Amino acid sequence: MQAGIDIVILSNGPGELATWVRPVVQALRRQLGNDRTQVRISVVLSPCPNASGREAAIARSYPEVDRVQGPEAFFNFLLWGQTAEKWDWRDRGVVLFLGGDQLFTVIISRRLGYRSVVYAEWEVRWLRWVDRVAVMNTQLLTQLSSPDAAKCTVVGDLMADVGQSLGPPDAARTDAATPPTIVPPRTRIGLLPGSKPAKLAIGVPLCLAIADYLHQHRPELEFFIPVAPALPVATLARFADPTHNPVIAKFGNVTATLLTVGAEAPALKTPSGLTVPLCTEFPAYAQLTQCALCLTTIGANTAELGALAVPMVVLLPTQQLDAMRAWDGLPGILANLPGVGSLFAKAVNRLALRQLQGPQRRFLAWPNIWAGAEIVPEWVGPLQPQAVATQVLTYLDQPDRLAQMRDRLRQIRGQPGAVNKLVEVVMTTLGEAAGKDRERG
Repeated sequence: MQAGIDIVILSNGPGELATWVRPVVQALRRQLGNDRTQVRISVVLSPCPNASGREAAIARSYPEVDRVQGPEAFFNFLLWGQTAEKWDWRDRGVVLFLGGDQLFTVIISRRLGYRSVVYAEWEVRWLRWVDRVAVMNTQLLTQLSSPDAAKCTVVGDLMADVGQSLGPPDAARTDAATPPTIVPPRTRIGLLPGSKPAKLAIGVPLCLAIADYLHQHRPELEFFIPVAPALPVATLARFADPTHNPVIAKFGNVTATLLTVGAEAPALKTPSGLTVPLCTEFPAYAQLTQCALCLTTIGANTAELGALAVPMVVLLPTQQLDAMRAWDGLPGILANLPGVGSLFAKAVNRLALRQLQGPQRRFLAWPNIWAGAEIVPEWVGPLQPQAVATQVLTYLDQPDRLAQMRDRLRQIRGQPGAVNKLVEVVMTTLGEAAGKDRERG
């Protein structure tokens, strides 16, 4: 081992990388500086059912990060302590959990001889064997005994810090005084079809068909798709091509071709003449905050939109149950088995859909989960593009409803500052490690 500090961040999926890891490593560098001989930041990724396969590339794109190990080498590291590139380790460090299984933090911190910090959003596990826990809210503390609770610090919701520096969205787009039958010029609608093939196969044709119908009735509307990080635009475009995606026939049969002309931004163009730019900037917060409304699938994107206070409609079509295979854990593994995966996918999705109905229904969108009530609409069922577009027009014609949705999203996202508080916990933990080193000396 050698002098200096190693900060090892454990994470897994694209949502965690975008909304937790990215702001935390930025704050760590602000606090600890850019001298890599003094502070080195490594990201270790564990396997995730919702991964796109490009998570390591995303983590490497963060300039604050020095080293990244992909999920394919994770279990060899977990079991034997050997990284694929045979990393060296410094004398002092901390393992910070930002996604995956909290047990991994216990094992890896013990193996490296480092202190451990866990960010707990919904549940605290293995508290006896971790050094510090940063919890999202005080409710988590009620689940713990008094001695254990002393290790915990309430820092807040990391998602509340997303986009705080961008300022409020354009007030003109949500002004309740706007005449209800007039859509302001250049009203923008964001289309978020997902990032994994299972979601893109459904989300791309559905969103394009909805946008195509809206374009025919309101040609002044603008649309764009924020492309998921490290997802090639050519790959996304294939889901709008019927030769590659037969599901298109079930969602309005609207196709599109990829335009890449000169230095202009890539775009999808439908036969009716609608052009939908593909935004490859990541994260696309500045563009999203200018949207009057977003159409999105379920996932971490609903948390980001909620944190940005962007009104949204969450779509879960049920026409192609066997295509939806993006569940977590064992259901996701069974649904993706070759041969029998389609049968498992249909069964899992039917069971899941039953829980989305009735008075004790589960919510899908993160803002609704946080609030325990439907703040943003969730439309589940055999969705037809024209029917969805008609409802979207109703929202656009009633900007006071959009303004109310935006206000409620602001209320539930919490106060910013969680990232800095988490970094303070990491700093305290590093200080404790230094103190123990001095005692041993």
